[in-house]
Amino acid sequence: MTQPLITIDSVTRQFAKTPDLAAKLANRLGAHFEPQVVHAVDSVSLKIGEGEVVGLVGESGCGKSTLGRIVAGIDNPTSGRILYRGEDVARANGQRARHIALKVQMIFQDTLDSLNPRFRMGQTVREAARFHKVVPDSELDAHIDNVLVQAGLDPRTKSRFAHQFSGGQRQRIGIARALAVNPELVVCDEAVASLDVSIQAQIINLFMDLRERLGLAYLFVSHDIGVVRHISDRVAVMYLGRIVEQGPTEALFADPNHPYTQALLREVPRLDNRHASFNPVSGEIPSPLSPPSGCHFHPRCPFAMDRCRFEPPALKEIAPGRKSACHLNDEPGGSM
Repeated sequence: MTQPLITIDSVTRQFAKTPDLAAKLANRLGAHFEPQVVHAVDSVSLKIGEGEVVGLVGESGCGKSTLGRIVAGIDNPTSGRILYRGEDVARANGQRARHIALKVQMIFQDTLDSLNPRFRMGQTVREAARFHKVVPDSELDAHIDNVLVQAGLDPRTKSRFAHQFSGGQRQRIGIARALAVNPELVVCDEAVASLDVSIQAQIINLFMDLRERLGLAYLFVSHDIGVVRHISDRVAVMYLGRIVEQGPTEALFADPNHPYTQALLREVPRLDNRHASFNPVSGEIPSPLSPPSGCHFHPRCPFAMDRCRFEPPALKEIAPGRKSACHLNDEPGGSM
């Protein structure tokens, strides 16, 4: 096998909540309040190949965006490693660290807040390329114009501010800003969620066109399973900080293995079951401040066994290229 472009190796991310004044006072008086810890990402491993689109799906609060920010280098893992072509990103220094950082870029959901309101569009796209000397200064203007055209923008609008563009145009500015430093992987964090459906289709088609022309890989983070199915080669399903299933898109959608994946896909509207009753996943997603023991999904799983309450299931291969984390795969007859 060829070496993956990005390897996420047992990555965990926890956020400790800073104690408020009352908690600090109580601790001084001997109450010994334990600090609250948010378990955002829990020992996640995933690989992304060159030119591959990996979809990352799950309910809100499951840790998708946090994992995306770690891959993009915006946040650091509490433990675990991110490898770029087999090289530990955290161990890279100097020029090598800057080179790796440029190769993974991120596109955000909020098209307005992610752009500097004081910068004109041309300056927004130009800044990183100029600072990192992506091209010689004499070629910078031509490089930025080319990037804008690739993103579907008119270079003649470079003097406008972000608020003078529509939501779809602002997302194209975010795409152009990422392209300006010649990345190999783009993390798309709900990149079409805030757009109208017709504009969503245009942006998705742009992503696919850029993939073909530039050989880009994507980590496509989304709660919209229909969009993920359309754009992804492989899909990873995340629940409360853990990957519970992953595999080739069509195989996973045709025959989901994990009970959570099955429940998610039952909620996707389809023309052939438009008269079917809607059955949401039962119960509420537990708090990441206090995730359940064992399998995190067991309080909501209709097939939960005693083992599920105490023993976390390992993410095991269940078919070539497919993995699932469910104790039902160890039982006669496999998953329900």
